[in-house]
Amino acid sequence: MPERKITTKERVALFINRMFFLTLGAFIAAFALECFLVPNNIIDGGVVGISMITSYLTKLNLGLLVVILNIPFLCFAFTKMGKYFVFQTLYAVTMLAIGVNLFQPYHITDDLLLATVFGGIILGTGVGIVLKSEGSLDGTEIMSLVLSKKFGLSVGEIIMAFNVFIYFGAGLVFGWNKAMYSVLTYFIAYRVIDIVLEGLNSSKSVRIISDKAYEIGQELIDKFEISVTYLKGIGGYSKQEKVLIYCVVSRLELTKVKEVVKEFDTKAFMSIGDIHETYGSRMGKYIDKI
Repeated sequence: MPERKITTKERVALFINRMFFLTLGAFIAAFALECFLVPNNIIDGGVVGISMITSYLTKLNLGLLVVILNIPFLCFAFTKMGKYFVFQTLYAVTMLAIGVNLFQPYHITDDLLLATVFGGIILGTGVGIVLKSEGSLDGTEIMSLVLSKKFGLSVGEIIMAFNVFIYFGAGLVFGWNKAMYSVLTYFIAYRVIDIVLEGLNSSKSVRIISDKAYEIGQELIDKFEISVTYLKGIGGYSKQEKVLIYCVVSRLELTKVKEVVKEFDTKAFMSIGDIHETYGSRMGKYIDKI
């Protein structure tokens, strides 16, 4: 059966939705910068961090610097990552610049620890929303993606190398205490980015090997409406055919799965792993046996 094509109306709705979340994420990040970090001379990493140091030294507008310093990275990304990503990133960066100017009059706290923690949490939330909407606020991340493929280093290693120099510069300009608070903000922000991208309540993938696989699977389907897939395999020692149950469940459902398995087969083998994203309908609706 051929796949249904996306209509023009659906494309427009998807575009509007994406632009909304790019705007929202950029404004949240701008709020964190101007209301918590900039007034306390606590900087972010990457291009934004460079812009904050440059703005402090030259008194130039921070929003303008964020846009200007990101342009070379966006030009580089145009041929490497596609025009749609570059457009969405340019839009998000522009919204960040506008947001920075809108929130500039506001200053929430002078407490360095509070500014670090809450600034990092809010900044990470904003950046995470932008990344989830297929955009970016930092050109160094784009450069890192390209350099990682060229030199065989991880993206994280390259970003950290950039940031070492940026935070060293922050130490020289603002003092080493502020530089250490900045590093703490960076780690808080990136942990929050992970939470935004992956979710707090990640699903679990469960694999069960049992001689009573069909009984267990049927109980999960009938009693808890958990979709399961049966996979066939060969035991490494016994050389006998085995049936493996595969299912994706929430944390709450995981306890029920364990109880059912123990009820039918105390010798069953289970392996459980984290799943941060799933797409489409539950697998059991499409695949009954493989």
